[in-house]
Amino acid sequence: MEYAEDPEFCSMIDRLRDEIENDGGTVPAAFEQLSETTDPEELHRVLTAPGRPLWAREIAAYALGVTGDPRAFEALVLLLNHRDPERCVTAAHALIRLGDPRTARAAAALATNELRAAYALLPVRLLTSLRAPETVPALITVLERRLPADDPHWRVGLACVEGLGALGDPRARPALEAALPHPRLGAAARTSLGRLAATH
Repeated sequence: MEYAEDPEFCSMIDRLRDEIENDGGTVPAAFEQLSETTDPEELHRVLTAPGRPLWAREIAAYALGVTGDPRAFEALVLLLNHRDPERCVTAAHALIRLGDPRTARAAAALATNELRAAYALLPVRLLTSLRAPETVPALITVLERRLPADDPHWRVGLACVEGLGALGDPRARPALEAALPHPRLGAAARTSLGRLAATH
C-alpha cells in the first residue's frame, strides 16, 4: 500500500478516529476496514455511494489521490474548501500527490471566490506549492482584496505575500508595495520585496 506509511495518512486516520469516538463513543468496523483497503474500485465505490459519512469519503479520496487515481479529484477539491482546516491540509497534500492538471485552476477558483474568503488559506498555499501559470495572478488578486486594514482575513493575505515572495515573480511588485503600510502584512511584504530584488 503506497500510502500506509504516509505520515499524513496516519495523521488523518488518527484525527478521524477521534472525531468518530467523540460523536458516538465507538469506532465502526467499517472504519478500520476502509483504512486498510488497498482496492481502488472499493475506494471508488465508497467515494460515490450515496449516504456515506464524510469520514469515509475523506479516507477514500485521500487514498485514491495519493496513488494517482484521477477519480479522487472532485472530492479532494471539495475537501480543500472545507470549513475544517485539517481536512483542507489533508486534501492539499493528496492533490499535490495526485498531480492532476486541473488542480491549479480549481485552487485558483477557490482562492479567488470572495464568498469563501474565510476558507482560502489552504488553496493559496496549494497554489504556491504548485507554481502553476495560474498561481501568481490568483495570489495578486487575493492579496489586493485583503489590503484594507480592517479585513478579517488578513492571514490569507499574509499567505499571499509570503507565496509571492517565494515565487519571485516581478508581476507581484505593485501588490507587495501596496501591502507595505498594512499593520499585519507590511513586514512580510518588505521581506518578499527583498526576495524579488535579489532574484531580479
